[in-house]
Amino acid sequence: MSSALTDLFPHPIVQAPMAGGVSVPQLAAAVAEAGGLGFLAAGYKTADGMYQEIKQLRSLTARPFGVNLFMPQPDHADAAAVEVYAHQLAGEAAWYDTELGDPDSGRDDGYEAKLAVLLDNPVPVVSFHFGVPSSDVLESLRRAGTFTLVTATTPDEALAVERAGADAVIAQGVEAGGHQGTHRDNPETDGTGIGLLSLIAQVRETVSLPIVAAGGIMRGSQIAAALAAGAIAAQLGTAFLATPESGATTLHKQALTNPLFARTELTRAFSGRPARGLVNRFLREHGPYAPAAYPEIHHLTSPLRKKAAASGDPQGMALWAGQGHRMARELPAGQLVEVLAAELDAAATALSGNGGRR
Repeated sequence: MSSALTDLFPHPIVQAPMAGGVSVPQLAAAVAEAGGLGFLAAGYKTADGMYQEIKQLRSLTARPFGVNLFMPQPDHADAAAVEVYAHQLAGEAAWYDTELGDPDSGRDDGYEAKLAVLLDNPVPVVSFHFGVPSSDVLESLRRAGTFTLVTATTPDEALAVERAGADAVIAQGVEAGGHQGTHRDNPETDGTGIGLLSLIAQVRETVSLPIVAAGGIMRGSQIAAALAAGAIAAQLGTAFLATPESGATTLHKQALTNPLFARTELTRAFSGRPARGLVNRFLREHGPYAPAAYPEIHHLTSPLRKKAAASGDPQGMALWAGQGHRMARELPAGQLVEVLAAELDAAATALSGNGGRR
């Protein structure tokens, strides 16, 4: 166990940074106050917007927390394919009485500006998604007193994380809701993701970094299984999405346990990058035709998703969720941390009492 990292939070429970307005300061503060590690999501925000949320979070808790950054993406999108997809979405725009977004609205998500803020105003933990930052960036954050984590979805990606000098790796299984944190967006690997427990085992044999497990975890017994497999902590997103402190829309929260949305699927329909969400009309109709073009497709569909939410139509929204979504509990975030910790303790006790046998 990495004492330096896990000593920051009493329970091995990390609230996943969910971009798009879900991981608000109130959620991160509630998790931190209960003994977990709360996270803010800087994705899709300006550098100043991120800074303002950090200030707000610090006014709510003195406990450690983290901030997540999206890595800039290479420009490999096929402009013609994006244009074809835009034509396909013309009917959606007419239905929702809105214009499609500009696919060329920006690629780097303000990465350099956000790094500058985090170096001038260090936070306890920073994590990265969609790639590996340079060794210089990681070292600069370390000198500032910040622990660094980077998402990996394969053993090879974990090795790249270790070589870059991160303090820990987030092993993200294919069960995870939202965007897969693959380092390169390769359409040929769509649908070939690795399950979490298998990924933990493979990453553990590949690198010596501490592992934070992510993907479909909804119960303390699953956290226990991840720890038994070699992780030091578990990162949960969908489990916290349903809490009252979450910034998710009421429609999104209700959809997690609505029988109309019985399963999840990885799709490029909403953003152009593989992301797991509840299967709805938009995903079914457009997922098979969405090109590999992130963030172009994200920008293109943004007005549609916002208008669908505003009109109360979950069939047109990106309902990100992990495979365990039906197990979501509408508990206050702090209480959920306490329940998960109690379940973890019970599972560990049961395992110990069984002599380590299942």
